[in-house]
Amino acid sequence: MNNTIKLSVDEKYNGKRLDIFLSNSIDQFTRSFLKKLIENRQVKVNNKIHVSPSIKVKYQDEIIISVNKEKKNNIIPKKIELDIVFEDKSILVINKPKGMVVHPGAGNYENTLVNALLFKYKKNLSDINGNLRPGIVHRIDKDTSGLLVIAKNNSAHANLGKQFSDHTIKRKYMCLSWGVVRPLSGKISTLITRDKRNRQLMTVSEINGKKAITNYKTVKVFNIKDIPKISLIECELETGRTHQIRVHLKYKGTSLLGDKQYGKKNARFKKINGDFFNELSKLSGQALHAKTLEFTHPLTKKRINFNSELPNGFKKILSLLENLSS
Repeated sequence: MNNTIKLSVDEKYNGKRLDIFLSNSIDQFTRSFLKKLIENRQVKVNNKIHVSPSIKVKYQDEIIISVNKEKKNNIIPKKIELDIVFEDKSILVINKPKGMVVHPGAGNYENTLVNALLFKYKKNLSDINGNLRPGIVHRIDKDTSGLLVIAKNNSAHANLGKQFSDHTIKRKYMCLSWGVVRPLSGKISTLITRDKRNRQLMTVSEINGKKAITNYKTVKVFNIKDIPKISLIECELETGRTHQIRVHLKYKGTSLLGDKQYGKKNARFKKINGDFFNELSKLSGQALHAKTLEFTHPLTKKRINFNSELPNGFKKILSLLENLSS
């Protein structure tokens, strides 16, 4: 099914970028979604197709947008328990468990967060990101736990999407890393792109990629006999790139406990505390948790914030380290 939107450029937008004009004129779509429509040749300016979101529009230009609805994918709703932190008619904040994929993709179409959302909310979710990602505004990695905000309608989705684009949503993560990051606190600002040697990984680049900014603060360094130095670090994201914290910590010369992708392969210890090694062995995936989330509610316009507890595996290792260092 096609939905056609027709617009005329107001005088105040004369000389502005096409994607900026569209995002300011259409509330129900995010700027990134509108960019995709332009690049997919679904936007005409004066009956001519342009594929660059950055072209400048002129006063009284006629814009026609064709929004093609995707073919329905057979995503099967599945009864999976959700840890709901907050809910109203516009949004839903959930605490995603470690091991759950956010949305369906290659090799996983059944046990994702989307399957759980479709079972509970059916069609009462935004569809801006298509049929594979109903309600999904942002993501966290499969083996990262923590807070996610879900949009129940397109208006809320567009509003939250703009907050992410404007970097006004605050996200703080807690993590356990090997060694000590120097300096103890700071800002990491780089470009992040896909690794040429392994397309499943991301890497820091000096010449191409997307800008990524991570503010970090070392909360505590554990220096305990028979255990390598470990740091408890709080990271606050200004951007949300794929694997951002893990890539930035690797760039700083360290990695997260339990990180099989960016950590050291086949790490061996000459001598290791038995209790610590036991808890480390039980840790499935990286010790990384999206602990706090703060944003402006899309409907009430009030700032709201949420906090979540660390998952059990992370909590047990941290508790053990605290006890051994006291």
